[in-house]
Amino acid sequence: MSTRITEHTLLALQASSLLGFMASLGAFFTLGRRPEYAASRMRWVPQGSSYCPVFQTPGIQDADALLTCLHEHLSAAEGHRVITFEKDLKVSQAIFRNLSREMAESFLEQKDSFGSEMAAAFGSDGAVNEEGMIEDTAFRTMSGAGHQHFLSFMNELAKETNIDHLREALYGPWRYRDPSPIMRWDDADDRRYALRWDEPSKDPVRTVRGANRLAIAALPLFPTVPTAGGGLATVGFKGNKSNNTFVTWPIWTGWLSMDAVRSTLVLSELQKSEPSTSELSARGICAAFRSQRITLGKYRNFTPAKPI
Repeated sequence: MSTRITEHTLLALQASSLLGFMASLGAFFTLGRRPEYAASRMRWVPQGSSYCPVFQTPGIQDADALLTCLHEHLSAAEGHRVITFEKDLKVSQAIFRNLSREMAESFLEQKDSFGSEMAAAFGSDGAVNEEGMIEDTAFRTMSGAGHQHFLSFMNELAKETNIDHLREALYGPWRYRDPSPIMRWDDADDRRYALRWDEPSKDPVRTVRGANRLAIAALPLFPTVPTAGGGLATVGFKGNKSNNTFVTWPIWTGWLSMDAVRSTLVLSELQKSEPSTSELSARGICAAFRSQRITLGKYRNFTPAKPI
């Protein structure tokens, strides 16, 4: 008996937003981790001035079933060793090597793949700075200043995100009524005084919690790799300094499997200053967006994305 295929259009997830794009991939990747939904496919369709994702899933017939599946899997990450071994990614080579070995053994013993996927996205013990600390993902936006902890925030979001949070993230509207934690991947998280009518420290942080939680789930699609010069590269990024680091992401029109999405994210053409439209179109890519990662004091943020 064949399984019925259903399409889910997620109108609230906008491809022109880094957080929206990451949340879209996080939802898709989470589904694909379940064997019964491994045949799922994803594409983008025009939505206003941007694009929104459409999922093609076997066996998930409506929004409630989709949300239940996502919540069960995402909440199970609470307390996982890979996001609780430290509060931040500012760790020594030895500590991260031990973690990586532990996560790899768990994967090889077929106990768990989440830990090894996240560890590969976080950094590498093969790339170390002058202080003996590992080089880490270009998505890292905080390291403890102001009590903002990259890994601890992930665990908090795994614990505190409920189905209603996910519903708002996928189907909207985004009301920005949830308090911290935030991952600082939303351009709205840039709270510089010059950009606001009031002093930021007196204005409580408000975010879309479900979008942050889903975006975390996309990190395994952006692994890190040591470079020949001793540094570390993150899929999707170009540059490694505070003033020259950009992330670029593609929008495709055809139905792609998870493996095809992985291949699309690493296309070298996307990292050119002016990617070839004909080259991207030949691969089914109808648009691409780029955001600059900026460093403000002890924090990092991402600028509003621009089409390229």
